[in-house]
Amino acid sequence: MFEYKNVLIVGSGGREHALGWKISKNKNIKKIFYANGNGGTYNNVQIPPNEIEKLLNFAKENKCFTIVGPEIPLSLGIVDLFNLYDVPIFGPTKNASMLETSKKYSKNFMKQNLIPTAEFQTFSDSSKAVDYIHKIDHDAVIKADGLASGKGVYVTTSKQEAVTAIDLLLNAKKFGTSSQNIIIEKRIIGEEVSIIAICDGKSFLILEPCRDHKRIFNDDKGPNTGGMGSYSPVPGIKEEEIHQISKKVFEPTIRGMIDNGNPFKGFLYAGLIIEKETRKPYVLEFNVRMGDPECQSLMMRMESDLFEYIKSTEQQSIDSIKPIEWKKRHSVCVIMASKGYPDNYEKGHIVKGIDSVDRGEDLMLFHSGTKKNSMNEIVTDGGRVFGVTSLGNTLKEAITKSYKNVEKIKLGDNQQYYRTDIAQKVLFT
Repeated sequence: MFEYKNVLIVGSGGREHALGWKISKNKNIKKIFYANGNGGTYNNVQIPPNEIEKLLNFAKENKCFTIVGPEIPLSLGIVDLFNLYDVPIFGPTKNASMLETSKKYSKNFMKQNLIPTAEFQTFSDSSKAVDYIHKIDHDAVIKADGLASGKGVYVTTSKQEAVTAIDLLLNAKKFGTSSQNIIIEKRIIGEEVSIIAICDGKSFLILEPCRDHKRIFNDDKGPNTGGMGSYSPVPGIKEEEIHQISKKVFEPTIRGMIDNGNPFKGFLYAGLIIEKETRKPYVLEFNVRMGDPECQSLMMRMESDLFEYIKSTEQQSIDSIKPIEWKKRHSVCVIMASKGYPDNYEKGHIVKGIDSVDRGEDLMLFHSGTKKNSMNEIVTDGGRVFGVTSLGNTLKEAITKSYKNVEKIKLGDNQQYYRTDIAQKVLFT
């Protein structure tokens, strides 16, 4: 049996920084490596997440338990490769990852397993897709079938917007092979919520609800991003509704994956909408990894030892472990991005003001698109740069704390951008 004493976290974002920060609290772990990490993480290994054979060799040589952050290595079969050599890894196989890597597969899986989701049709021909838009009498959501870094979804409010989205995806091939096929869904009005579960192949354990802000501009305007902020818990989501989501979404998903020969082990993320009138939950999407920035908010609130739960999935014993304990506090993550994100932005801006941030158990600065230059200065290296994440006794206190510290940080000559309304809508509802 493979004996491990270290952990390897695959990825370079704020999610991976937050996972490593949380796992570092386990006293039995000697060292945490990141591949390839960022300017805020230590023990960075210069192996890109898509070089899965090199990651396998590193994990074997350094006796690492591996945790996969992003979706790309999962889609390449990193888990299948590690399993072949009996090297411990937490994440779903390539086939199980299709719940995220193909929306067409995911929607058909939900339909087959009676999991509530919006009405949909799939298209590869733009003229047929446009004809369909002109026939329907409701607003549509247009989605690229494959991976698009969270940016392949267009929520439209008119026929013209829908036609433009179809043209971008199928004709202009905005996301290459990822948009060879598209899904057209009926738009559902309601409250969005992210529910993530730790799964061991036969059982699961649900984490606390979280909500992210996907659009780039205030008031949920503009194009989708990888996520501009998040908060947890989510006011207004009742315990009974969480129970319904467990019964109607997670149970049939885990059962269905076993039935089709692809038992699901890893973080399973259900992006849901609670329909306004009926309060019925519908699945908008599945992701097969922890959310980013939801991870930052959840890790700040989690009282229990995350690694103990992840480790238990090796023996498929998640259902016999005690429930996760949570701090009875509110967490808010505000993403600081490079000006121009999610489109064109510059890299290499020197970050100023980090030392004045009130870091501690109540506030963490999770790095994402950062690196160190030759002078050992932190510089920008991506679209989303930091997740300023705080804890407060009230939601308002957490919001205030996060923004107070966001204002202390400058990316170059004011090259930063952030939304100013993260978590604030629920204060007034």
